[in-house]
Amino acid sequence: MAYTAEISRANPSCFLFLIDQSGSMQDVVDPANIQPMAHPLVVDGRNYTHTAQGRTKAQGVCEAINRLLYDIVLRCSKETGIYDYFEIGVVGYGGAGVRPAFGGVLASRDLVTISEIGNNPIRIEQRKKKEDDGAGGIFERTVKFPVWLDPTASGGTPMCEALARARSILSGWLPQHPNCFPPVVIHISDGESTDGEPLEAMRSLTSLSSNDGNVLLFNLHISGNPNAKPISFPDSPVGLPDQYARTMFEGASMLTSLMRTIAQQHGFNLSDGAKGFVLNADMVLVVQALDIGTRAANMADR
Repeated sequence: MAYTAEISRANPSCFLFLIDQSGSMQDVVDPANIQPMAHPLVVDGRNYTHTAQGRTKAQGVCEAINRLLYDIVLRCSKETGIYDYFEIGVVGYGGAGVRPAFGGVLASRDLVTISEIGNNPIRIEQRKKKEDDGAGGIFERTVKFPVWLDPTASGGTPMCEALARARSILSGWLPQHPNCFPPVVIHISDGESTDGEPLEAMRSLTSLSSNDGNVLLFNLHISGNPNAKPISFPDSPVGLPDQYARTMFEGASMLTSLMRTIAQQHGFNLSDGAKGFVLNADMVLVVQALDIGTRAANMADR
């Protein structure tokens, strides 16, 4: 399949985020496990280098997704308004079950247009941002930071139910958009499924397709386990530490050619068989993976 369909208001695509909100997401990200970078990570002009140090995994994930949503809003913004190139859903799963994770007026909705997202944050926070003053110094300025979802963490990990919910959502969406660039599902988890073996549910999800290709699934494991070597976009399960990691690898989709090109811009040198799977990632790598997954599309300027 080609994965070359143009994305426009007449032919939008879809991003669906599945977020683990189980109790283990309350664990604090250890700054000692975050590798220093020679240069700041900048995505669409935003510095993400220190996104999640000292925060819980749940806070780090919400921070990354809120920033990403804002970036997508900006990508879709024209002089005349926000163009609806995408519909987006965020589904959380944990002790509260499987449910939409947006807050505010978007709460309880499976999918919303990007213009609805841009116009309806829960709140807009004031953040301090450090910048180079051009003369060898650093200064701080206040920037606006819109928030669409807040962190939560409790209970078990009903991963199979969450994947089934994603399939149900996209099964309803795809017949309305048969020629779309296929939906991209980005699944972020730090634990093992507590409601069964998820591989078959992953395969069922990625069996869905438009005329341009099958649904694409990214599996991002954000475990802080220092004994598991970080692995990014591998082309084989060699070196994965356990069956859970191998399942997440097997269920992930292969990156498209354009996704591999985006990955190269982030410094990755990947084979043609590279998969959308990341193990033991800090938040910097999660943001890189989110950018690779959501920029790999041909957006029309109309």
